Formats: sequence, C-alpha cells, structure tokens
Amino acid sequence: MTRRAVAQERAEANPRAGAPAAGRARDPFDDDPEDIDETPAQPAEPLGPDDLPFNPYKGNRGFTRAWHAMKNSLYGFRVAIREESAFRQELTLAAILLPCGLIVPVAPVERAALIASVLLVLIVELLNSSVEAAIDRISLERHELSKRAKDFGSAAVMVALGVCVITWGLILWPLASPLASVWLARIL
Repeated sequence: MTRRAVAQERAEANPRAGAPAAGRARDPFDDDPEDIDETPAQPAEPLGPDDLPFNPYKGNRGFTRAWHAMKNSLYGFRVAIREESAFRQELTLAAILLPCGLIVPVAPVERAALIASVLLVLIVELLNSSVEAAIDRISLERHELSKRAKDFGSAAVMVALGVCVITWGLILWPLASPLASVWLARIL
C-alpha cells in the first residue's frame, strides 16, 4: 500500500482533520472550542516520491536528463563568459596556469593540488555569479541583506584566490628559489 493510499484512509477515518468545516476555510488562529479536535495529532509521515506533486521540469530520467543537464551547463558557461568580466579574467588566468601546472616538474599529488586550486577559483566565481543573479532577480533596489549576500560571495572568491596563490607559492617556491638566486647573482 502506498503512502498516498494510507493518507487517504486516514483522511476518511477522521473527516474533521482533512476538510474545512461547512464550506468555510479554517482559520489557524481561531480558538473556537467547536473547532478544536480532541484527538491527538498523529505525526506526519515523511514525503516519498509518490506524495510529491508532478513537476514538469523534472520529467526526464537517465541519459535524457544527463543530456539536458549538459546543455544547461554549457549554456551557463556561455552566459558566464559573455556577461561576467571577473569570470573571463579568472578563465584567462586558468588558461595560463593549467598548462603550467601540467608542465612543471612536481609530484602527481602536487600537480593535482595546483590544478584543483585553479578550478576552485572558477567554481567559486560561478557560484558567486549565480548568487548575484538571484539577488538581482529578486530586486535591483539597494538593500542591506542583498549587499551582505553579494559581499559574502565576493569574500568567497577572494578566499579561493588566496588558496590558489598560497598553493602555487608553496609548491613552486622550492623550484623557483634556486633559479631566482642564480638570476639575481647575474643581475647584481
């Protein structure tokens, strides 16, 4: 028996719990004694997939869902490249750093850390852009909470950039310090 059928049986067994009295909507703040049900409320069962209303945007499954998700993701990349200058700047930085991360002679774990730190910046910038777009969708007027949400997103991008700089610095400093000392000796 599905949860929907169980809920239907319970509603039929207790007609006052499911329907408003005599064609009028029940006011939740009305303390009229005739509206108070003496039977203890039964705990609600968690909603299952059969209990949720149909969502026309969630109808695809399997390969079709993955195909539509990929198309939406690519559209998101196109919009971010076209509309977000910060994302374009960080994408340019990634286009320089990712090949460098593949070429530099380090251990595989260090190489993974270099690449992951660059990709982290892109991910956080996309999330920041989505927060800003949602805030602008709600209202373009200046509000303290909107400013705070956008500032939090900006701070997250700054932390990701800091992590990237620290990761690249800590991994590449041992490689670059002998070269830098030789270069400085030639100049001086």
